[in-house]
Amino acid sequence: MAYSIEQSYNIAKERYASLGVDTDKALKILKDVPISINCWQGDDVSGFEKEDSSLGGGGILVTGNFPGKPRNIDEFRKDAEKAFSMIPGKKKLALEAMHGDYKGKLEGRDKIEIKHFISWVEWAKAVNVGIDYNPTFFSHDYTEDGRTLSAINEKIRKYWIEHAVRSREICNYIGKELGQVCFNNIWIPDGSKDLTVNRLKHRMLLLKSLDEIFTKKYPEQNMQDSLEPKLFGIGVESYTVGSLEFYLCYAAKNNVQITLDTGHLHPTEVVSDKISAVIPYVKGVQLHVTRGIRWDSDHVPIITEELLAIMQEIVRADALNKVFIGTDYFDASMNRVGAWALGARSILKALLFALLEPTDKIRQYEEEGNNFAKLALLENLKTMPWGDVWDYFCVINNVACDNDLISQVLKYENEVLRKRV
Repeated sequence: MAYSIEQSYNIAKERYASLGVDTDKALKILKDVPISINCWQGDDVSGFEKEDSSLGGGGILVTGNFPGKPRNIDEFRKDAEKAFSMIPGKKKLALEAMHGDYKGKLEGRDKIEIKHFISWVEWAKAVNVGIDYNPTFFSHDYTEDGRTLSAINEKIRKYWIEHAVRSREICNYIGKELGQVCFNNIWIPDGSKDLTVNRLKHRMLLLKSLDEIFTKKYPEQNMQDSLEPKLFGIGVESYTVGSLEFYLCYAAKNNVQITLDTGHLHPTEVVSDKISAVIPYVKGVQLHVTRGIRWDSDHVPIITEELLAIMQEIVRADALNKVFIGTDYFDASMNRVGAWALGARSILKALLFALLEPTDKIRQYEEEGNNFAKLALLENLKTMPWGDVWDYFCVINNVACDNDLISQVLKYENEVLRKRV
């Protein structure tokens, strides 16, 4: 089987070479691009703040009840390891603060400490993955009608500032221990369901909170901060404090990153068009890939026109050192481990498609005004044998090819997931 895949790859290699594309070089780049894979796909955004995670730890809206949800941190890690074994290339696990190793003894989110993440660092070293981090501001009783960093109540606001400050300290520890940057992504649910008169007041309070949170500076090789905006959410349909405009201005002014989530914008907007618009002004872009259906429904990513366009824009802008690719989806209506693997593999395939593009030749046609040749070449690339290049990438990284993925996931489901009660 490996020999026939290698034969197919060599044929594909020749075809791409005729366009001036070096497939070996593309695969080398692809292997070195870390994909940050969100932990919350594995447990329906439950976390481990309670001793038995099968009971949930708050979480946000997740649909479905597929059997085999991990009941504790050990089962969760086993599932993550299985998913990662089916995803080629470099990987990071994006943790939520709620997924700390609390052993049922968390006193409060304003009391989280480095000790709660020591076992995660040890696990990451053992399985050779990096870690990113997200403070958890949602699913908690201590808010002001759902508001955290923008709350008028000073005690509530200070509680969540402390959570964010401690989270940044934890990020610095993780990054230092693992020898690679730990990205700290801040998303808050603050907003209002109906008309809001105090829009500016809440945003000024959020501004004040962020300034306090970012007071302490950490080495950039250990941790870097990012702000994640949202258009609206369930229960905050009329007003979101942390909007794209607010966070983008703050990020540009204060040298922090902006997170672009493919499901957090208006359905008529596309992230692929925003990447080149923001990278001249911000420190970096954290990319959260999900598949919104009608809106931010967080479906498992598949290869779509927009996903391909996003990856093409990153490659065409030579921005792999400034745009950091991550996932953000959760679907409990299907095998969670399979969803993990399928979504990440789709993103990698789309990135490979972009890396196999003869960008210089296409750009030359465009600059010459030869629109026919440009469009024709872009169209021809759609039927090039990039699937053969992908299969070869899987083989040389010792992971399942597409034809074997289903059987591996179902085997794990039957042997492990369905035996959990």
